[in-house]
Amino acid sequence: MKAVSLIPQLPDLPIRTVTEMGLRELERLRLILRGGSVIDWRRMHFQSREEVDHFLRLCQLDTSRPYDEAWARLVLADAVEYLRKTFDYRVADAVASPTEIHDLFLFASGAKGLPKYRRIACIVLKVMHVIQHIEGRDLLFRLPVSEADLAELVTAKVLAVAQELEAKGGPIVEFAHSIKTRDSLITKLIAKKETVAAQVYDRTRFRIITKNRADILPTLYFLSQRLFPFNFVVPGQTENSLIQFKSVLAEYPHFEQFAAQLHLDRDYEDREEHGSNQFSGSTYRALNFIVDMPLRMDAYLPPPEEDLRPRKSRIVFTLVEFQIMDEATARANEEGENAHKLYKRRQKRRVLRRLARGLVVPKRKG
Repeated sequence: MKAVSLIPQLPDLPIRTVTEMGLRELERLRLILRGGSVIDWRRMHFQSREEVDHFLRLCQLDTSRPYDEAWARLVLADAVEYLRKTFDYRVADAVASPTEIHDLFLFASGAKGLPKYRRIACIVLKVMHVIQHIEGRDLLFRLPVSEADLAELVTAKVLAVAQELEAKGGPIVEFAHSIKTRDSLITKLIAKKETVAAQVYDRTRFRIITKNRADILPTLYFLSQRLFPFNFVVPGQTENSLIQFKSVLAEYPHFEQFAAQLHLDRDYEDREEHGSNQFSGSTYRALNFIVDMPLRMDAYLPPPEEDLRPRKSRIVFTLVEFQIMDEATARANEEGENAHKLYKRRQKRRVLRRLARGLVVPKRKG
């Protein structure tokens, strides 16, 4: 493997308190807490070029480099072509060919350009989001990289941010990682209704424990600014029995001023079906969410100036689970029916029953 690193550098950022947060932060936190999708959003929340540049770098793109700029332009062109060809959708030239890629995000936020550009740019960005994922998956299938290699790259990336968080005085009691063993994977797959390996999302998992419940949201937002882009949280895969959105609004009254501007009404979560882990105890509390973590694969690819591939994506995605809770909750989660050994016992009992189903020979009558 070539020792090449072209990972975009991020600017230094402080840990923000919840009282310092506004609508932008509230929407991003809500997306993580409920496992939502940016495809359902009506606008972005970027107000400056610097904010957009930070976001692009978090997505592993540094558009000051010609090859990253060219790749972003190609994805944009693909999105515009899709909309024009499939829906005969008229994409304004200013959106289809912006002076800078950054302008797309500012248009979509209403911070730049004509009012009509906001809707058009939002739609284009949503399609780009999907195309980038498709390209990342395709590249991953083509590269000679094992899951163990990916896990190593992810672990190094996450733990580097954990060290940064600790150095900034982050209120972290524990920041640990684990990788499921082969036996654990087999057990989990049989216990699930959908026995497909791709649907085990937590092969690489990070457990984060904060000092207090109030420390969770600032920690979560810091991670979304330094480690993973908020839009790469996997929709529908969040299990949240720890922090409800309406309780955030109640605890931090300054958020009330943004209630009317939310993408979804404040009662939306009350109408959703909430999934839970069937093997956990009834009083178990945690926030679990899955991230499609973007990783640059320059070390597995030719140098950009020698890259002859027709499509020159250099970013793949790998699924990573994060579990976060406060110290008091973590202690309660190890007591009584919540104890991990009882969780595993319930899971194994389910697996054994499923494996044996239909194979028990009935006793003969008389």
